[in-house]
Amino acid sequence: MQDSSACATRSLTPRSKAPARAAVRLPLLAALLLASAATSAQGLVIGVTEGVTYRATDPEIEAKFAPVAEALSKSLKQPVSIKVLSAYNASRAAMQAQQVDLVFLHPAHLAFEATKSGRYKSVAWTAGYTDYKVSFLCKDAQPISNWKEIAGKSLVTPDPDSITSVITRAMLREQGLAEGAVKLSTTRYQDAVPFYVQNGFTTYGATASAGVIKAWKGSGGKTCAESRAVPIKQWLASSKLDANTTAQVRETLLELSTTDAGKKALSATGYSAFVAPSAELEKTLTVWLGV
Repeated sequence: MQDSSACATRSLTPRSKAPARAAVRLPLLAALLLASAATSAQGLVIGVTEGVTYRATDPEIEAKFAPVAEALSKSLKQPVSIKVLSAYNASRAAMQAQQVDLVFLHPAHLAFEATKSGRYKSVAWTAGYTDYKVSFLCKDAQPISNWKEIAGKSLVTPDPDSITSVITRAMLREQGLAEGAVKLSTTRYQDAVPFYVQNGFTTYGATASAGVIKAWKGSGGKTCAESRAVPIKQWLASSKLDANTTAQVRETLLELSTTDAGKKALSATGYSAFVAPSAELEKTLTVWLGV
């Protein structure tokens, strides 16, 4: 009888511990599932930087891109949110840490900084903004023929970290003018540039705003220099994204202009289409801009 009882005890012992082990595993499994669901629900984040020399509030910018975010969300079958990065350094910091999965960048030099670092890849450019050119406003009817002669003269540009100013400095370097050879001053907004030239505060004014240039010429003003073309509104994807997701993002953006729903989303942004980027041109301009 003792042997039989002992056997019964031994046979019951492991079974009595099994429910306890299962009770420990179940909460752990539930926690892992919840964490996975939370990560999936978070989705992708679009960082948007629209430039520092134009007047637009963060809510206005977010509303502008909401339809495109929705289109991407439907295509990717996951949530897509928007994070407005108004300050250029905030955009740089977010991309440095790859805190945003996708980025819409107005200033080309920030985009080229990010792609040069390898943290982001170019996926699309904005149609109508691939040939952004800086013009020098002036009162002289003749174009600048001898750039050495403008040494010592004054030139006003928008914010020093704006793409207009970055292009302007590239123009001066291209013409062999050393840093400091031209007396540079700055004003925050592009539409303030003509005031400086008109009133004799500077000899030249650098702007790439079509509206500003048109108004300047309409009042009898002249332009005496023009830069090479630069694509300034670019879509980037983090290198952390898998290849399939990046390809789907690119395809969705490029096809927006081909469907009624896509055209409606684009109309909110004020842009007509997004187009494929040129890797060769990007490489050339990265060097020219001194990025």
